[in-house]
Parts: sequence; C-alpha cells; structure tokens
Amino acid sequence: MKLINIGFGNLVSSDKLVAVVAPDSAPVKRIVQEAKANGMLIDATCGRKCKSVLINESNHVVLSAVSCEAIQNRAAESEEKHDA
Repeated sequence: MKLINIGFGNLVSSDKLVAVVAPDSAPVKRIVQEAKANGMLIDATCGRKCKSVLINESNHVVLSAVSCEAIQNRAAESEEKHDA
C-alpha cells in the first residue's frame, strides 16, 4: 500500500484514489456538497483554503489544502520509492 501525504500529516492510500481535482468548478462543488450531506466528506485542510479535492473508490471525498500538482508530485515520488 502506497500512502500520499496530502498535508499536515494526513495521508491517503494511492491504491484507492480515483481522482484529484481542483475545487473551483460547479460540478466539483456539487460533489463536495453531496458528500457532506451523505457523511462521506473528510476535511483535511486544517482550517486552510481548499486547493484540491480527492475522490476515492468508496465515494469518500477528501479536501486538502495542498495543490493538485503537489499531490501529483508526491504520488510520483511515492511510486518511485516503492519501485526501488
């Protein structure tokens, strides 16, 4: 299992990750609101501005204060370390 740091010591499993998207568009905002209403939202921003939304296989939605690009880089680093 590969874990990705999404900021402030919070980790997610890269194996269960479906998408990492920016929170700006209306469809993503709708996904976040629906997840909140269904109890499937995890806020890992620690009070900071949300910069990325992570969607898992189990339909859990995770909010992160780390940008999509930074999460992508961390995932690539994690994969390189795991392969080595």
